[in-house]
Amino acid sequence: MNAEQARDQAQENWRTLTRLSIVAAGMFGFGFAMVPFYKAFCDAVQINSLVERDAAPTNTQVDASRLVTIEFDANVRDLPWRFRPLTGYLQVHPGQLVQVEYEVSNARATPVTGQAIASFGPELAGRYFKKLECFCFSQQTLAAGETRRMPVVFLVDTTLPADVNTITLSYTFFEVAGKS
Repeated sequence: MNAEQARDQAQENWRTLTRLSIVAAGMFGFGFAMVPFYKAFCDAVQINSLVERDAAPTNTQVDASRLVTIEFDANVRDLPWRFRPLTGYLQVHPGQLVQVEYEVSNARATPVTGQAIASFGPELAGRYFKKLECFCFSQQTLAAGETRRMPVVFLVDTTLPADVNTITLSYTFFEVAGKS
């Protein structure tokens, strides 16, 4: 390859580099332009799936016209634990998501495993009481002298009969045999 051919090849390489740089810059700019273009397109065809930051989701399933009193009770059966709800009762709207806590302490000098069983008063209320998170779903092992707070997240179904105004949620902890 002579000097003239080398110079032509260098010019051609430079032109290719310039074209590719322009294409890359155009693609980069197009990427930035897509955001407002997408928003304008969604607004035009009314399929805007972008959630506004100010729009807080609300639960339309809550029956705000009604209040139900929930009473909390705690018991232990043949177990060296102190167990109590941190809230004695509260009033909730059916459909409202609620979290309460129970506190349990192991008074024994060794670890102990227990299992909580829930019961409801009136009994039919259990069908309308939906627990989403509960310490009763699994066995609980407490170390010697350990104290723990355990949450219960629940809601009362909006189809709860109108004549039920009070629900008692009672937990009883039993020792799990062979686990201590």
